[in-house]
Amino acid sequence: MATGAVKGGRPAKPGSDWRGAIARMVRRVVGIAVLLLLAAGIALWWAARWTPDRTQYPTQGVTVDAGNGDVHWGSIKAAGADFAYAMATDGTGGIDPKFARNMSAAREAGIQTGAIHRYSLCKLATDQAANFIRHVPRRTDALPAVVWLDYDDRCPDRPTRALLLSELATFLAQIEAHMGKRSLIAPGPAFEADYKVTQGIARTTWLRRDFFAPDYGAHPWAMWQANDYIRLSGADGTVGWNVLRPQGEQ
Repeated sequence: MATGAVKGGRPAKPGSDWRGAIARMVRRVVGIAVLLLLAAGIALWWAARWTPDRTQYPTQGVTVDAGNGDVHWGSIKAAGADFAYAMATDGTGGIDPKFARNMSAAREAGIQTGAIHRYSLCKLATDQAANFIRHVPRRTDALPAVVWLDYDDRCPDRPTRALLLSELATFLAQIEAHMGKRSLIAPGPAFEADYKVTQGIARTTWLRRDFFAPDYGAHPWAMWQANDYIRLSGADGTVGWNVLRPQGEQ
């Protein structure tokens, strides 16, 4: 009897086995790739829609900036936003071009509003405060202003903690005199890890961590940015989704 595999009584063609093995491997790789793409699509779809449980956090709202275009605030309110924070100023000269429109249109839609200043480590506190005061009007119905604290690729400076806390205290004192109420501080995780701002500045904190409650900071957060990937009808791109800690919850 002749050696070698046979198929239907005929000798197998040379190389047919390895070609079949390669074809099967390619099909497996393609199948795995399709499954991974499907899983990624489902994850993105979920992330664009997830918000914390409303029964646990009854008061929820959005963070917007110029990248969200001309926001249709009626749609944002219909999506469940009780309040909105709009990016206002940045350093000593930056002003979000949509800030005034966002604040006015959100209030017309019945949404409470507040302003955010992005703090710069490269600029003097008094000059930054002047920029904020110049562009953010004092209103008794406004939410407390927020100081956004993050590293910025445009600014290589890394002052000492003592200098930062001193400058930040100056900035807060000046904008709070203008607004007539105390502000919130919103340090990102890396910034807080390096400077421990929440230990040195006695202010209400707004912390950030997608999908999981933040566990950094010297004391419990009052505001949590829970999802920075939310997509809503009425706004371009993604918005930040935030929740307020219920009173009495620790």
